[in-house]
Amino acid sequence: MTPGSKAFYRLTKPLVFLLCLLPLSMLSLQAFELADMSLGTNPVEKLLHEFGRWGLKFLLLTLTVTPLRRWTGWNWLLRFRRMLGLYAFFYIVLHFLTYAVLDQGLEFALIIEDVIKRPYITLGMIGFVLLIPLAVTSTRGMMRRLGKRWVKLHRLVYVIAILGAWHFYWQVKLDTLEALVYAMVLAALLAVRLDRLKSLSGFRH
Repeated sequence: MTPGSKAFYRLTKPLVFLLCLLPLSMLSLQAFELADMSLGTNPVEKLLHEFGRWGLKFLLLTLTVTPLRRWTGWNWLLRFRRMLGLYAFFYIVLHFLTYAVLDQGLEFALIIEDVIKRPYITLGMIGFVLLIPLAVTSTRGMMRRLGKRWVKLHRLVYVIAILGAWHFYWQVKLDTLEALVYAMVLAALLAVRLDRLKSLSGFRH
């Protein structure tokens, strides 16, 4: 069994799938141990921040696939790009639902007021809305149906990643080291793509 073979993919796909679920599993276990303060004194805030962090991490992992494949020649990595992208969407949806349901109690007036008054929430909401059509059109059928328009649409992932990193930086306020690390990783991933534009007329994430 060699990397890139169908047997290798059938074996590794469930493993990658389960690994991507690990953050949710760990947070769920902590949530059932509230009496021991596993999620801290403010469990809703902890869940909100952790789901947001993992959403951003999976966005960065998704953007890492293409340059890593180019540098290593491991074309089989592309098989996992869609899964990583959908997990990014999954954790960002959990981030949004934690905010809307657990933090704001589905009080839409409060949510709208928050979006308008707090710039970091405005950025996050824009990024979330832009991510929805990417998730909806992530199937092979939609790729064939949209053709070149699919490539153009999915370039929005760069804008979304920038908004996500910016949202996180503004949200943390004081302890910005982690946010700066994510921003630097994103800057490097974008720089690689800009460099490739010098020799190519188009590119995909």
